Amino acid sequence: MPPNEKLLFGLLQRRVCFLPTWRGWLSILFLFALLLFTAGRFSYSFLALNQPIPSEILVVEGWAPDYAITQAATEFRTGKYQTLYVTGGTIEEGSLLSNYNTYAELGATQLRNLGFPEDHLKAVPAPMVRKDRTYQSALALKAWMIEHGGTPKSLNVVSVGTHSRRTHLLFEMAFKGSSQVGIIAATNHDFDPAHWWRYSQGVRSVIDEGLAYLYARLCFHPSTQIEKR
Repeated sequence: MPPNEKLLFGLLQRRVCFLPTWRGWLSILFLFALLLFTAGRFSYSFLALNQPIPSEILVVEGWAPDYAITQAATEFRTGKYQTLYVTGGTIEEGSLLSNYNTYAELGATQLRNLGFPEDHLKAVPAPMVRKDRTYQSALALKAWMIEHGGTPKSLNVVSVGTHSRRTHLLFEMAFKGSSQVGIIAATNHDFDPAHWWRYSQGVRSVIDEGLAYLYARLCFHPSTQIEKR
């Protein structure tokens, strides 16, 4: 019977279909295993970008856990920084039990409790938004700097593990044309970064931040709403 013969009054047509041989299936399985190994080996290090630059300005995201806030204080003391800025928007969960309205204020208070000098510390709250919080925090910081003398030539931002690459991208978008942005990834204490796939928190962190980074890179369009104020 011809391979392209039509049946049932032309409603069906016979076609030739190629399927993998056992060698083909082995090759597919090998490529799939290689892909999994590559993802397991490099996903965390790709997302946890650590790329500081020379700067006198250090920024830390106020929502970061205690160990990241502590690392920011250590980075400030060991580097040649002049000011540490704490960013962050409205605290939405647990605000009824807190004396602070924003993560910027909360993070700054944590630093004061660590003995951080008040004259080198500045909290810069961001407005309440439902999405793109990191970008809006960066815009709020830029607007505050412009209002108080101008943006610096460069700044370093301390973020948390897999969130760092996305933070770097969004701060670069916000400060484009005015400041160079470096990034410092605080080592995640919730799981072992070298074996993140063995921990539920590690799997959630890598997958969630990986998807969020792809969204920021491919779909996010920066808004100039705060810059116009």
